[in-house]
Amino acid sequence: MIALLAGIISCEQKSQSKEATTPMSEQDKALFVLAANYFQPIPDSASNVDNPYLAEKIELGRMLYFDTRLSLSNSISCNSCHNLSTYGVDNNSLSVGFAGQLGTRNSPTVLNAALHFSQFWDGRAKDVEEQATGPVMNPVEMAMPHEEIAVERIASIPEYQDRFKLAFPDEDQPLTLINIGKAIGAFERLLLTPGPFDSYLKGDAAALNEKEKKGLDLFIRTGCIICHTGPALGARNFQKFGHQVEPYWDYTGSEKPDEGLFGVTGNEADKFKFKVPGLLNIARTYPYFHDGSVWDLREANRIIAKTQLKKDLTEEELDLITAWMQSLTGTIPADALQLPVLPPSTNKTPKPQMSL
Repeated sequence: MIALLAGIISCEQKSQSKEATTPMSEQDKALFVLAANYFQPIPDSASNVDNPYLAEKIELGRMLYFDTRLSLSNSISCNSCHNLSTYGVDNNSLSVGFAGQLGTRNSPTVLNAALHFSQFWDGRAKDVEEQATGPVMNPVEMAMPHEEIAVERIASIPEYQDRFKLAFPDEDQPLTLINIGKAIGAFERLLLTPGPFDSYLKGDAAALNEKEKKGLDLFIRTGCIICHTGPALGARNFQKFGHQVEPYWDYTGSEKPDEGLFGVTGNEADKFKFKVPGLLNIARTYPYFHDGSVWDLREANRIIAKTQLKKDLTEEELDLITAWMQSLTGTIPADALQLPVLPPSTNKTPKPQMSL
């Protein structure tokens, strides 16, 4: 992880090296210029000025991300629902939490989440640092009944006390729930996954095959770029699901309608609004939508075109757009997939609880 941080700092301190590219045809140039109006490559870094990179903090965050002791039952970690080996998701419609409870929304990928304008489907957390502590305190997820128990668990382990002092050297009391979130958030900010489409956006025409290029062109001209733009291909605002056709559950087969952002704001205009998901690694982060109601990417594309744009895509069009989306699958940082060695509990560590 220190090596990964060094690489990021190096990239930030010098201009990007020019990638080897394949000369573009006039047709390729036209598509490239069109795409550049709406998309940007994944940046080298997703840093946060309020949570600066520090190697000790990132390594601490990596440990906490995999540590089940942040859950009341000592059986659930961040990685349980956001499995890094399966592209930051658990590939379940709803995740299993404390005492076998099911969550109410699909667990979105943690990969590239630091590029999003907010976190959770309803945007109730402003960044990955704030999001990281939400599940810890959620009674359905990791179920810590109050902040003191979560902190006590970690503080009972001497190695963690030492690591928090190194990670937050300017603080008299560094081991807090907020700093647990900051450490995990610092680790998550390194989980960026550039892929073939990023290479294309940097000028390599050969990074996409002809079918993928046709799918990209169709994605743009169909109007999908109304919501899906930028380096994350979305995750920049809220949109009503069923914008053109209502209700959305008639198309997704959702068993229970979810009112989305309305649950946070109480504003009638926010009913059925959700954060627009980013599309990076979309082929690997099934099932789809806020409730994981659709398992097939091609079908998800059909539903979105119908409900959001009031367009009925042909079978060929669905094939092309779905083919292009395969190019959005990137490479997970190798260091992120290395399991950390966690420090042992002590006789002061609060024991697991199986019920509240």
